[in-house]
Amino acid sequence: MMKQKLLQDFELLKKQLFWIELSYNECVKIGIKETYTIEEFGKFETLCSRYSRGIDFLIRKIFRTIDAYEFENQGTLVDVVNNAHKRGLFEDIDELRIMKDIRNTIAHEYIEDDLVNVFDEVLEYTQKLIEIINSTLIYIENKIK
Repeated sequence: MMKQKLLQDFELLKKQLFWIELSYNECVKIGIKETYTIEEFGKFETLCSRYSRGIDFLIRKIFRTIDAYEFENQGTLVDVVNNAHKRGLFEDIDELRIMKDIRNTIAHEYIEDDLVNVFDEVLEYTQKLIEIINSTLIYIENKIK
C-alpha cells in the first residue's frame, strides 16, 4: 500500500516539476526588470504560484510520504525536513528555510508592487527547487525499483 502511495506521489511530483520548469523557462527569458508588461507580470505571478505550491507539495506531501514508506516517525515539519536532509535530497537546511520563507512572502503579498520585489528571489530559488525535486525523483525511483 505504501509503495502504491509513493508511486502515485512520484507521478504527481513529475507533473509539478513540468509546470514549474515551464514557468521558470518563460520567466528566465523575461529576466528581472524595473517594470513588466501585463503579460510578463502574469507569467511571473504564475511562477510564484507554482513555486509556492511546489515547495509545499515537496515538503508537506512528498517528504512525508517518503518518511512513511521508510517507516520513519511522522513527526513535526522540522523532523520531516531533517529526514530529507539526511537522505541527501538537498544540501542546506537553511537554504530550504529561505525557500519556505519566500513561499510565505508570496502567499501574503496582496499588492502588485510588493510581489514584484520577490521575482528575483523566486527565479533564483526556483532553480534550486527544480534541483531538489530532481534529486527527490531519483531517490524515489531508486526506492521503488
